[in-house]
Amino acid sequence: MGAVDWLIVGLGNPGERYAGTRHNIGFEVAGELGRRWQLPRAAKRYAGLYTDGRTAPGGPHVALLLPQTFMNDAGRSVGPARGALRVSLEQVVVVHDEIDLPFGEVRERLGGGLAGHNGLKSLKRELGGADFRRVRVGVGRPDSTDPEIVASYVLSRFREPGGDLRELIERAAATTEDVIGAVPA
Repeated sequence: MGAVDWLIVGLGNPGERYAGTRHNIGFEVAGELGRRWQLPRAAKRYAGLYTDGRTAPGGPHVALLLPQTFMNDAGRSVGPARGALRVSLEQVVVVHDEIDLPFGEVRERLGGGLAGHNGLKSLKRELGGADFRRVRVGVGRPDSTDPEIVASYVLSRFREPGGDLRELIERAAATTEDVIGAVPA
């Protein structure tokens, strides 16, 4: 039995420069989950910002981790956290931006391809496999496959109306809650 029931990882890049960018939607969703569950303020741990607690009285015990290693090295934070918390790979939920989904779409899955996402590649490498759960948050795609244009796009701020972005964050948080069974029966 692990120290927690679930390790939930919000992917993003640390610092003001990246706040509010498409690549940081995982941080935004994790922040919403922490508020919903009234978790304690995050502290520096596992090369990230970490907090844990119950989702509700009688709900699952969760750990929430926002790696501060930058996206491409997220596994350096998540690997040690997973080991210390003794959670199986299937009990890791990663919330991340997904350019292959239109803005506003949210999908959940277990394992699968990495679609060129460097944060997911780092996680697979450090966790020893790709069979972790994912909450894929659609941020849309630019009209180009040029890697520089795609990188610039995911590192840009959202242009969609604030209300639409808020709704996306809330829907992704609700999907994450469904994945882990956040509300006790």
